[in-house]
Amino acid sequence: MIQAILFDLDDTLLGNDLDKFLSGYFSLLGEYATRYMPREKFIAELMTCTQAMIQNSDRAMTNRDIFWQLFAQRTGLDSDEMEAFFDQFYRNQFLQLESGTVKRPFAAKLVQLCLDKDLDVVIATNPLFPLVAIEARLNWAGLSVEVYDFALVTAYENMHAAKPSPAYYAEILEKIECAPENALMVGDDWGNDILPARQVGIHTYWLAPEDAVPPSKVPSYRGTSLQDLYVLLAAGWQPVVSRQQ
Repeated sequence: MIQAILFDLDDTLLGNDLDKFLSGYFSLLGEYATRYMPREKFIAELMTCTQAMIQNSDRAMTNRDIFWQLFAQRTGLDSDEMEAFFDQFYRNQFLQLESGTVKRPFAAKLVQLCLDKDLDVVIATNPLFPLVAIEARLNWAGLSVEVYDFALVTAYENMHAAKPSPAYYAEILEKIECAPENALMVGDDWGNDILPARQVGIHTYWLAPEDAVPPSKVPSYRGTSLQDLYVLLAAGWQPVVSRQQ
């Protein structure tokens, strides 16, 4: 029986074309960082340190630790000073990116339904951003952490792995004390959300257009919208291990 539901954020609970979002994000952040280094150099260092988080397998170091340790080594800048500097970016300039996102009307209804059913709800977004940036995107989705009692919101401060590593999903299960067969992962990205979650035994629900073809034969339930899943859960649906959809 399902005890926890893990939701991807971008293009799942929040309409957000990641290519456009990241283009705007890099433009804003690169301009903001020119106080310390040229835009192109900063973006290159950002990408290198982000890739280090993605490849992290050291459970003794959070993704945040990995990022700032490497950033300081590569740039010679003080990590504490830089983290505080960029915290202000996420609390101010970052909010300009909301205009490129779309609130999905069934996101809040679906999350509330899960909470009403006493399910643990996890925001399983790739933990490459600080919590302040993820909470901002949750606000854009109409899912403020001050209103919704999430069991966990993954961020670079509290995780030691990232998508698409199966270790990311295993760590979530460990944190919320849930067996994989009692969890359901909901997401739009096959490689980041579906495949690695299935590799640790989590049930999955792929949000994709009707004509989308799964890249592999990994079994997964599927639907075209959050409303599809809402209708299923409202009717008491439970995933079955052997079923493919």
